[in-house]
Amino acid sequence: AGVPYDIVEELEEINDDFDSTDVVLVIGANDTVNSAAEDDPNSEIAGMPVMRVWKANQVIVMKRSLAAGYAGVENPVFLKDNTDMLLGDAKDTCE
Repeated sequence: AGVPYDIVEELEEINDDFDSTDVVLVIGANDTVNSAAEDDPNSEIAGMPVMRVWKANQVIVMKRSLAAGYAGVENPVFLKDNTDMLLGDAKDTCE
């Protein structure tokens, strides 16, 4: 994505900030922001470290479709009241 690594935060560094975050833009991610990893002990991704974006006031997800990610697990974050989906090519949308 061309993001310089020196400005990228580690998962453990950023997760505590989401409670006080107004807006999170999720671009092309699925499993790494999937609340099932924490909320569903029967999920295939249970226990996987994820970014808790759903704790922000507003979540905007940009991805091509509502399809499941690499793990094949549907993402409940996409259906939460504080989430809006912006489907299509995220690169085109951002430009």
